[in-house]
Amino acid sequence: MTDKTAIITGANTGLGFETARALLASDPAWHVVLAVRDAARGDDAVARLGHPGRVTVSALDLASLASVRDFADRLPTLDVPPVKAVVCNAGLQLVAGSQTTADGYEMTFGVNHLGHFALVRQLREHLTTPARIVVVSSGTHDPDKFTGMPAPRYTSAEALLRPPPGGLTGEEGRRRYTTSKLCNVLFCHELDRRLEQGARGVTVNAFDPGLMPGSGLARDYSRAQRLAWRLLMPALRLLPNVNSTQRSGAHLAKLVTDPALDGVTGAYFEGRRQIRSSHDSYDMAKAADLWQVSERLVSAVR
Repeated sequence: MTDKTAIITGANTGLGFETARALLASDPAWHVVLAVRDAARGDDAVARLGHPGRVTVSALDLASLASVRDFADRLPTLDVPPVKAVVCNAGLQLVAGSQTTADGYEMTFGVNHLGHFALVRQLREHLTTPARIVVVSSGTHDPDKFTGMPAPRYTSAEALLRPPPGGLTGEEGRRRYTTSKLCNVLFCHELDRRLEQGARGVTVNAFDPGLMPGSGLARDYSRAQRLAWRLLMPALRLLPNVNSTQRSGAHLAKLVTDPALDGVTGAYFEGRRQIRSSHDSYDMAKAADLWQVSERLVSAVR
């Protein structure tokens, strides 16, 4: 008998799917809502998960603030158990072009940060405490770590709202990605402060799944780059913090379920290990700027 629900964004494939699988296997009391852009792919994921009575699909396009609002409005009609966890997992990386969201914001920032900001804002009233929010970030947000990615560049949230003139290059696209991952941690820390560091019954933590060959983040790369990525996969698995999606999904599910983490909040996890996030992620001025701009953009949608 299910009595608690976890909402997972981007859960029809990759890390989100494996997190759903691990949650369902961990405890028969869990029900999972797959918050996915393509409902048909969500239905396929339900079949692959093998627990049709414990999984619900609901459409969510993080590139549309109206879609986020509709998802939250629809939630009470889904007939699912009380919501005890939200996993902000979905993400993308673009390396070319000038793609924007339905609301006109640069796609990387819009999906990786702003859509999730809006989702959590809309869902807070639907959470049954004690509850957990987990935001998936990346070690690439920390320039002190060698990841092969450009260091994030956060000057202001306003500077991230539009694609650069002439569109993204590979370098700038990857930098926009690492900056969005810094935004994820800034958001996590600021949300935790605003929820009084667990005093309201909701914990908020960030998660680095590590490098996951086969996760799909390289899908926007050129054909030659994707080929090189596939050829490098076997060697990459020998490096530290390189994981399969199955392993990282199990780690992420533990952040939702582990009783040892009751009351742990405002933390950053590299897999199962709690570590400090980057120096900039603790910058309260940056976090306040990101929150204020995000709140203004989301509040403008009716």
